[in-house]
Amino acid sequence: MAEFQLGVGIGWRSEIDLTVERMKGVDFVEVIAENVRPAALPESLRVLRGRGLPVVPHGVGLGIGGAQAPDPGTLKHLAACAEALESPLVSEHLAFVRAGGVEAGHLLPVPRTREALDVITDNVRQAQDALPVPLALENVAAIFGWPEDELTDGEFLAELVERTGVHLLIDVANLYTNQVNLGLSAVAALDALPLSQLAYVHVAGGHEHGGIWHDTHTATVPQEVLDILSELCARVSPPGVLLEWDDDYPSDAALAGELERIRAAMGRGASRAR
Repeated sequence: MAEFQLGVGIGWRSEIDLTVERMKGVDFVEVIAENVRPAALPESLRVLRGRGLPVVPHGVGLGIGGAQAPDPGTLKHLAACAEALESPLVSEHLAFVRAGGVEAGHLLPVPRTREALDVITDNVRQAQDALPVPLALENVAAIFGWPEDELTDGEFLAELVERTGVHLLIDVANLYTNQVNLGLSAVAALDALPLSQLAYVHVAGGHEHGGIWHDTHTATVPQEVLDILSELCARVSPPGVLLEWDDDYPSDAALAGELERIRAAMGRGASRAR
């Protein structure tokens, strides 16, 4: 994990570019790779890079968990983003997003079977070969589970890491979502995950509706998600923790307050580790 030293960051969005530039305590940012052109980077990202802040391209459309091999064009774009931004790594989701030429429109969970693991291992290796920097894969918020699943999330990721050496982006908000909606213990997931390969962490808020938790990235981070972050920090010191906020943006002060809440949660976990 010493390979990455990121700190506490926020997801860069064009709607809050000036906010991110002037916020204190932002150590790194993450940008949706599909929203930038490497040959014409937004001025705000150039400003942040000029200050020495790491910028991580975060892909949402590769679909590395599908049966098809990763699209060479998408990998080329991710590689170009990493080079243009001088990024320490690239992150994507362990999900499938299309099949038979049909786009799902969602980050869907992969079948946790031995057969799927073999396919995804090959896909990850192809992606790693195409990228100039390390790859980190994010756990998704599952809206369903496959009936033929043979492995838990932790077991599946642990074996994928063992086979490929891929890094992990652990989204604690997604762990919370799975706990509320599917009854999967977030703490048990942390105990099973290979945290030695942790690259950084996502934190976000959402909304409950009809007993279902929706990971919308449009609200303050619930205390339950911060508690899971503390549990993670009691087990490992994360190289980076990043706040995602994608719409209905609050004031600059509110966003800065969210970063302070994240730091406090990290501190509570770290104090338990000593």
